[in-house]
Amino acid sequence: MATERGADSAADPLSAFRHGCTAGPATGILLCNLGSPDEPTPEATRRYLAQFLSDPRVVEIPRLLWWPILHGIILNTRPKASAAKYAQVWMKGEALGAPLKVFTQRQAKLLQGMLGERGHRVQVAWAMRYGQPGIAQALDALRANGAQRLLVFNAYPQYCAATVASNLDVVSAWMQQQRALPELRFITHYHDDEAYLRALARSVKAHWQREGRGRVLLMSFHGMPERTLKLGDPYHCECHKTARLLAERLGLQAHEWRVSFQSRFGKAKWLEPSTEQVLQELGQQKLDALDLICPGFSADCLETLEEIAMEGRETFQHAGGGQYRYIPCLNDSSEGMQALTEIAERHLAGWPTQAAALSADELTLQAARARALGAKA
Repeated sequence: MATERGADSAADPLSAFRHGCTAGPATGILLCNLGSPDEPTPEATRRYLAQFLSDPRVVEIPRLLWWPILHGIILNTRPKASAAKYAQVWMKGEALGAPLKVFTQRQAKLLQGMLGERGHRVQVAWAMRYGQPGIAQALDALRANGAQRLLVFNAYPQYCAATVASNLDVVSAWMQQQRALPELRFITHYHDDEAYLRALARSVKAHWQREGRGRVLLMSFHGMPERTLKLGDPYHCECHKTARLLAERLGLQAHEWRVSFQSRFGKAKWLEPSTEQVLQELGQQKLDALDLICPGFSADCLETLEEIAMEGRETFQHAGGGQYRYIPCLNDSSEGMQALTEIAERHLAGWPTQAAALSADELTLQAARARALGAKA
């Protein structure tokens, strides 16, 4: 009888399938951020900019008008200058790479470990909208490892179509190629989340304790064309809400904080006031000490480390200002990771992620990994 069953199995290729078996946790989290070049070189930067600036969510200009500008001018002139800027902030040593990639990878590892300490059996991956690893590639890996439920965690605190919606475009395209679709959830913003605001406030207070308190706290967000607000994008409103709630938590008076928008591009009218204009204004007022934070970024990147921390200092002090102190993004700090963990845990509610079936040894190992990663950070 055993021989007959063996013969039947050999004749039936479907008998090799292990139905209902998964290689890893059935719930996956994908932490998505914007992206960076693979190397701080003109060639790598050109590839990155070509992908980034070809996204119709990023540049909402008709292709017939935009394509000659992009391929005829921008991609022939901008990569060299941008690569030189990336080289100034490129992380060295064990943490080799673009800061945004390094910090996002650390966040993903810590998030898995910290959720594990809370009893959740999940697998966490990370991806970049532009560059590598790509979103579709990371989703494939999560599915291959057994994920049947996916939480897409967009790392941007404020919703913007150019960022969050662009990520979801890629997820949607990936879904169209799948036969068996997973359950999907999305974190599209957390601009007024208590855990996020608490982490920002603690970061600012810790900075004040170390460096002293400036006369003004400038909260600078990434700029967007003004037309995006008129078209219904809530980004501008969510930035202002984040700033107002943070100022309230810090007990700041109206004259002690400002909001501005950085990184203008092209000739269109952008959200006001611009960070450069505010820095010049405060410098001309001979402000003796200024603190600046970028609450629209979950991790430091070229924009915060070069444009704000370096160029911003030069603008402010050249105009007559005194001390200029940039407050780093939350990155992989304990406060920042606590916020990401709480946000993720709330969005996992109702899914069977509790690791009751894990052994005591497995839970201990997850906790040890989380603590080790935190120590390395």
